Amino acid sequence: MSTTQSERLRELLEPLVASQGLDLEEIAVDSVGRRRVLRVVVDSDTGADLDRIAEVSRALSAKLDETDAMGEGQYTLEVGTPGAERLLTEPRHYVRATGRLVKFQLADGGELVARILQVDDEGLDLEVPGVKGRKATTRRLGFQDVARARVQVEFNRKDTKNMKQEEEA
Repeated sequence: MSTTQSERLRELLEPLVASQGLDLEEIAVDSVGRRRVLRVVVDSDTGADLDRIAEVSRALSAKLDETDAMGEGQYTLEVGTPGAERLLTEPRHYVRATGRLVKFQLADGGELVARILQVDDEGLDLEVPGVKGRKATTRRLGFQDVARARVQVEFNRKDTKNMKQEEEA
């Protein structure tokens, strides 16, 4: 049996989020002054646009209104998607970040910035950018070798569609 409010909320809301074709990534209940805020983060392999977020928000709100999961008193429900620099904690997160630049904190204490090329059950195939005019190299990294991974924002990223066309030419 769950003991924390977040665990109870997850048990209540996860099936509803899944029925909308989304994954429930995070739940957090915070106190902001006298108000409480329930933050729910959802995502899917194809992303979640504003219409899907609005639909799931209405469904979650209705479910919460019919239960006492949030207890007495007012609260604000915020539903959103992971940020641009999301933390990668599940294999599905790595799959969704394929093609993206990621900063890895390695289990051995090292650090690596590389682009995810492919993900399988055991780990990742990466492209490590070349330094000082050198060519990029590939590297295999097992999930057990990753202590922490976070997607990096790229302001001058090459369009992957154009990259594929260049490779085929």
